Amino acid sequence: MRTNVLAEGIFWVGAVDWDVRDFHGYSTMEGTTYNSFLIIDEKITLLDTVKRTHMQDLLDRVREIIDPAKIDYLVVNHVELDHAGALDEVMEIMKPEKLICSPMGKNAILSHFHREDWPFEVVKSGDEISLGKRTLQFLETRMLHWPDSMFTLAKEDGILFSSDAFGQHISTSERFDDEVSLSHVMDQAAKYYANILYLYSPLIQKLLAKVAELNLDIKMVAPDHGVIWRTHFDKILQAYDDWSKYKGGQKALVIYETMWNSTEKMAKAIASGIEKEGVYADLINLKVHHRSDVMTKVLSSRALILGCPTLNNGLLPRMAGFLMYMRGLKPQNKLAAAFGSYGWSGESVKLMNEAMTDMKLNVIEDGRRTKYVPAHDDLAECVQMGRRIGQAVKETIEQEG
Repeated sequence: MRTNVLAEGIFWVGAVDWDVRDFHGYSTMEGTTYNSFLIIDEKITLLDTVKRTHMQDLLDRVREIIDPAKIDYLVVNHVELDHAGALDEVMEIMKPEKLICSPMGKNAILSHFHREDWPFEVVKSGDEISLGKRTLQFLETRMLHWPDSMFTLAKEDGILFSSDAFGQHISTSERFDDEVSLSHVMDQAAKYYANILYLYSPLIQKLLAKVAELNLDIKMVAPDHGVIWRTHFDKILQAYDDWSKYKGGQKALVIYETMWNSTEKMAKAIASGIEKEGVYADLINLKVHHRSDVMTKVLSSRALILGCPTLNNGLLPRMAGFLMYMRGLKPQNKLAAAFGSYGWSGESVKLMNEAMTDMKLNVIEDGRRTKYVPAHDDLAECVQMGRRIGQAVKETIEQEG
């Protein structure tokens, strides 16, 4: 129980999902947690529920502290079903006086559960509700990453319940960031950002500015997934600032799919050319790397070089799928180029260039095509292409100062 206590009278009562391996297309090879929090005060309050499959875990943890029927208020920061899936059963068991949510949250709850009779208490940014000794303050965070999303601040304790922001998909018995490897948590936080929040980076910049303007006394941040930030919040806050500004490191990704290894030979030659310019190059074969892991690398890269042979006047399926996935997440401020082998038509390079141009990536090369198997001279041209890309990466870094 010690590790489940955030502050006097504030408890983690969520669930650990050790087995989940796919989160709507995002690989969660370490599982996840569905975090829920109980505040004991004059008005006993539960913040968020859990996925329906893990409702019993929530109820068992609450019962270790208090009879669930004694809960007065239920706060729903986010209606997505990994956090609100158990809401209808929990409402039936707890019968709270108030179901607290944002205006868009009420709409989402009604659309999911169709219960007009529930005791809704709609709150907006800046609104406060007294629990007795404690005060809850609310901040709407629309489209981070659903329209209904909001933060809840336990003001006197300085604990920000941040819904999906600052989360990570990790299943662990430890509850806090200083109880696990920080580098590992940051890696998983990066993957979470790259695959869930990347699209909303401009809104995150506005949110960070708003939080700074409010000058909130935040001592701890409790997201709805993963460990709670009580020691290293400055690091995840800085990372969110960097990620949402589309900052990239001195690295290029050569992302490819190959049929008979001709495109792979080109990929290796291009990566070699990039490295000759003193720029790191990661060689990523889509046959063995999950798209969500590739997107995590995109987050910290400066250039994306895509390679694919032509199949049926188009792209191989993994590259086509990756482009669709990446398009939805809208990475920005990246240099881009394409390459590939072909047999008789050779449209793949054009298609990849068009897709990256549509994404507003900076396509700096017309692309390199090789018919069937690349010869020595073809690979030498690929090396030169890589060198030009490496030089462009260094130039952009120099321009940023």
